[in-house]
Amino acid sequence: MAPIDPHSFTDSSHPLTTHISLSLYLDFSSSTIHASALLSLPPTPPPPHSPAVISLDTRSLSISSVTDPLTNSPLPFSLSSPSDPIKGQSLTVSLSNNTSNKILIAFTTSPSSSALQWLSPPQTQSKSLPFVYTQCQSIHARSIFPCQDTPAARVCYSARLNVPRQLSAVMAARHVDRRPPTAGEAAAACDDALWCAEGRVVEEFVMEQPVPPYLFAFAVGEIGWREVGPRTRVYAEAVPAVLDAAAREFAGTEDMIRVGESLFGGYEWERFDLLVLPPSFPYGGMENPRMVFLTPTVIKGDASGAQVVAHELAHSWTGNLITNKTNDHFWLNEGFTTYAERRIVEAVQGEDIAALNIGIGWRGLVEEMDRFKDKMEFTKLKTNQEGVDPDDVYSQVPYEKGFQFLWRIERQIGRPAFDEFLKKYIATFKFQSIDTDMFLNFLKANVPGIENEIDLQVWTEGTGIPSDAMEPVSNIYSKIVSLSNEFKLGQMPREDEVADWQGQEWELYLENLPKSVEASQVTFSASSLLSVTLLLTVGLLGSFFPYVIPGQLSALDARYRLAESKDYEVKVAFLQLAITACCRDYHSEVEKTLKEVGRMKYLRPLYTALVQGIGKEEEKVFAKRVFSEARNSYHPIAQGVVESILSKHL
Repeated sequence: MAPIDPHSFTDSSHPLTTHISLSLYLDFSSSTIHASALLSLPPTPPPPHSPAVISLDTRSLSISSVTDPLTNSPLPFSLSSPSDPIKGQSLTVSLSNNTSNKILIAFTTSPSSSALQWLSPPQTQSKSLPFVYTQCQSIHARSIFPCQDTPAARVCYSARLNVPRQLSAVMAARHVDRRPPTAGEAAAACDDALWCAEGRVVEEFVMEQPVPPYLFAFAVGEIGWREVGPRTRVYAEAVPAVLDAAAREFAGTEDMIRVGESLFGGYEWERFDLLVLPPSFPYGGMENPRMVFLTPTVIKGDASGAQVVAHELAHSWTGNLITNKTNDHFWLNEGFTTYAERRIVEAVQGEDIAALNIGIGWRGLVEEMDRFKDKMEFTKLKTNQEGVDPDDVYSQVPYEKGFQFLWRIERQIGRPAFDEFLKKYIATFKFQSIDTDMFLNFLKANVPGIENEIDLQVWTEGTGIPSDAMEPVSNIYSKIVSLSNEFKLGQMPREDEVADWQGQEWELYLENLPKSVEASQVTFSASSLLSVTLLLTVGLLGSFFPYVIPGQLSALDARYRLAESKDYEVKVAFLQLAITACCRDYHSEVEKTLKEVGRMKYLRPLYTALVQGIGKEEEKVFAKRVFSEARNSYHPIAQGVVESILSKHL
């Protein structure tokens, strides 16, 4: 008898739910869902001497009743108090009088549910109808319905979404029907008068393959779609310009699916649809099975945004098919997927583009080492997150250090052998949740002697970047890094040198410029700035002053218009540099960016750059004001991340 996950109340003695049937009445006027969840438990009795109870994870849910649906008799239940700041409340249900191996729970969500963002009509593209969407990773499904909210507990589910007739619903599940409501099917979610009210429709979905709760996902709004392949549609708000741009950006999706199948085995999820969400979506993409959720910032106009799609597609094998058992082993999801993504990109777009991706990732990994210099536990692959909110320590480490580990194994045994290993690994563990030790045992059994060639313990349990990790080697990567180094010495790249650059090349270039300068180190008077310029001219400054100065950045932007880039990767990388160099002329562009997107990849570095370091009083006041004005447009997860950044430095 012990907890199976540091982020869940689920105990090893409790039966694990096998199926959940949900009835959800979406009330846009109150930003709540009136709901019921019918949980099916395995028919086997609990282990000897264990209490006949089940503990479920909840957060901000109002529980109305818990009953045995066979007899309609109430089952005793209790909610833990006070609420745990990370895990929420445990809903403990007595099973002693349960005769059906099923539990029916009636409940209502809170307007502050951490998994739901309710958008009013003015916050949408159409400006006429509301919109709502979910984001359940890592531990937010519990704020929509009671469940064992741990990836160790995989479940199948069905769902009825009762929504206004003028809206439509999509879900990370198979769509069954859109039809009028039927009396009696609300299953305690609400009374029939409300469920069957005029102007309502029911959208039915079913997920027949067992998935971890964090992959539960739906969106409801004025949604349209475009067909882009035999098993792919692109969905978005029903705005023709958005739908058409998305369809062009992701036109090559079927080619990527076929490459993925050739590398990792058959695609097990039937469809691979894409939903482009409003700008407030907090992630680049979310790998929900059958329907990936995407930020609109990946629509760049040159098909390069498809690389985010490649990452989410790769999750179809590594993450969705094989899942980390707890967030302590998150690298098993993201390290494998980053490796798989780059193999797909290499096959579809070429080795040079894959090398650029690896290089950008390498710079990100190096920066994360600095971010966690006082919390080196989170530079490990196998972490200990007891008492830690996974949103607070979300980083590139599991992605990029995990990638580096797998790349190291590939270099050791050769790509053909590693490809065969990957296929066997996926076939062996599909539809299972595993931990790091299970992977290492499988690796050692299938690659005999690997532990004598690579220090597996250093890679999985050691802090920092292992000495046998490797920066990528390619002509285009080396050239861009070289140009970055020249810029530090005062040399701006020539137009002929960057003529063929797209967003990734500029991103890599900017990522290789230093971002750690304090405000006091770059605030120059006119006379000192003249001295700096003279030193740059003779090439001396870089030897003892490895920082970018405001004049350099302004000149670079004047020539290449980076602050106005349509590619947010480029825009944000440049604005981050401008903030750290105290180029306050760019504050208006920073404010515009922070107010028009809610992707945490952009919010985190910009807010951090504004408030981190000494001599930043003006920037701190600016950051606090912008957040107060933009807060309501951010997803609750993003709100929490920004609040944490500001509270640390203000």
